[in-house]
Amino acid sequence: MPAVDVHAASLKDGFSTMERLAAAAKKEGQLNVIGLPRDWVNYGEIVDTFSDRYGIKVNELEPTASSRRQIEAAQELEPDVFELTLDVAVANAARFAPYRVQGWQDLPDEVKQPDGAWYAAYGGYMSIGYDPRRVPAPSSFADLAKPGYTVGLPGDPVREASGFYAVMAASMRDGMPEPVRGVELFARLKDRLTKTTAANTVLDWDHVNAARAARAPEAWRVTIPREAALGAYHVQAINKNAPHPAAARLWEEFLFSDEGQNLLQKGFARPARAEAMLMKGSLDTAQAAKLPAAPGPPVLLTIPQIDRAKSYLKRQWGKAIA
Repeated sequence: MPAVDVHAASLKDGFSTMERLAAAAKKEGQLNVIGLPRDWVNYGEIVDTFSDRYGIKVNELEPTASSRRQIEAAQELEPDVFELTLDVAVANAARFAPYRVQGWQDLPDEVKQPDGAWYAAYGGYMSIGYDPRRVPAPSSFADLAKPGYTVGLPGDPVREASGFYAVMAASMRDGMPEPVRGVELFARLKDRLTKTTAANTVLDWDHVNAARAARAPEAWRVTIPREAALGAYHVQAINKNAPHPAAARLWEEFLFSDEGQNLLQKGFARPARAEAMLMKGSLDTAQAAKLPAAPGPPVLLTIPQIDRAKSYLKRQWGKAIA
């Protein structure tokens, strides 16, 4: 049997079997993750399950780190793996160690780098969460300009991905984003923008709003407006300088396994392998039925669209909301 290569680009090339990969990872003993809040898409249970299963200590570095912060902190904190937005992953592909997980063929082509430098684990739609006791169900982002809605954004649209995508979802018309429309809407709403904890309506990823609705179904509901099916994927990558390269590869194999994908779905995320898993009968369909109803396939912003929109928001957001 060939020697183990902990830097290999696939299970077959480096380890031959999952058992040999698990043994190599257990020998390293630790895994450094970054930017994974425990209440985000069920990562608390995912991390604990992985740690208990393989006897590996998981060091949870800066759970709230943004994608950009993860890259900036990599040299100092030495994470083994990253979870990133698509634009940050594309811009930093040279920093990653290519690795194709066993479920590689199940991943849509548009959400993976062909050489395995990065690949999406799950996605979501931008949504509207609202308190049905206080406001009518909104059917569109434009409805938020009607009397009675107080609106919370999940972050600064100039600096945080969730806030940026909220503005872009509000800018959608006929499947096309136009950042000026989003900024104009929020300029009209600026006197009713408030903290998410105080708002009766919150724009955020559907898995965040759905998790809140699951905790308090009478007090919170979630909708994805039909004309604004804006989605995005969260991308995984292995640090080229990972201090625990075998553990990093084992983590990705676990995350993309049927079990890992179903655990993400338990956190109301939409697994990247969901379609293939549904076809072979391994998707948790009971949990899938609990996800917010999607109005259709997601519109995914291209890198040029993201770059142009970010430039526009950087110039105009502060002026419009001041």
